[in-house]
Amino acid sequence: MTDTRLLDQGTAPTRFARGWHCLGLAADFSDGKPHAIEGFGTKLVVWQDSKGALNVLDGYCRHMGGDLTQGEVKGDEIACPFHDWRWGGDGKCKAIPYARRVPLRARTQRYETVVRNGQLMIWHDPEGSAADHEILPPELPDVMSDKYTPWSWHTKEINGSHCRELIDNVADMAHFYYVHFAFPTSFRNIFEGHTATQFMESKGRPDTMGGGYGDENSTLKSVATYYGPSYMINWLEVDYKGFITEVILINCHIPTGPSSFLLQYGISVRKPEGLDEKTCAYIAERYTESFGDGFLQDVAIWENKVAVQNPLLCEEDGPVYQLRRWYEQFYVDAADVAPEMTDRFEFEVDTTKANEYWHAEVAENLARRAADV
Repeated sequence: MTDTRLLDQGTAPTRFARGWHCLGLAADFSDGKPHAIEGFGTKLVVWQDSKGALNVLDGYCRHMGGDLTQGEVKGDEIACPFHDWRWGGDGKCKAIPYARRVPLRARTQRYETVVRNGQLMIWHDPEGSAADHEILPPELPDVMSDKYTPWSWHTKEINGSHCRELIDNVADMAHFYYVHFAFPTSFRNIFEGHTATQFMESKGRPDTMGGGYGDENSTLKSVATYYGPSYMINWLEVDYKGFITEVILINCHIPTGPSSFLLQYGISVRKPEGLDEKTCAYIAERYTESFGDGFLQDVAIWENKVAVQNPLLCEEDGPVYQLRRWYEQFYVDAADVAPEMTDRFEFEVDTTKANEYWHAEVAENLARRAADV
């Protein structure tokens, strides 16, 4: 009999989460052409009709499997390149030019769409329920005005990891020091209903080269909330040598398979008063690079780790299991959502011991560096 802790890697769920998912900036789909998006184990086709509405269907024609993303927008429909079957945004075949009539059962999978904060959202539910508009992410009216810089939007394909690896970060205080090179001085979580929030304050480490959250001249206040399984709004206040900047970071993803997802992130910066547009754009781009570096730091971890169903935790690791119970609500039938998945839960990590050790370690690193000069 061994007392060795066994690592339970489990199996990734083949089901994809119920809820709203972001496909990207709405403007990127508004050119009258079909667009391909990998998602939910298939391919989606996105196009804008003559009325300006954005439509999303399964990307493969129900006739003979033609790739609709390789087709053409004709009027309000997407036309299959194989036999020209015309599909409407409601999922119904509207016309077959060479046929006398359209079969009554000529329907395909459609996804309800909403444009929110300049981004295209779609509803996905394996049970086929109607979209729940009550749980859409909140509108950010100032972000869509000239008070903020336009979205700087980026994507990154992640292979070898289930998207839960990304969600685990909500409760992970310590990785901000080791991965993002920052001292998290305050850290707490609130999970309730369809939302999970992380409150954090941090300072950059002086013994690193910066990047992500680690600039030694910066202090950060962060409130990051997931609205459903895949869309997070992160309100950030960055104090850089007394110059305060407000940043909105969108962190979202689309599951593409049981062990892959498309990570997307967007940055918009409140324009500081008294600065010209060129300077505001420069500041926004620097923050985009900085937080983009932070995502790449996480990616390097995700693509080389294994899934752990039974993580061995210490007190300072935070409420990982509670967070996973919250996340599970999006992977079970609506009738099976239990109170323990949605009831309000609060937890604050005591960062005192961690910071005592980390500051001592950083001081040693700096002393060693000075001695080597």
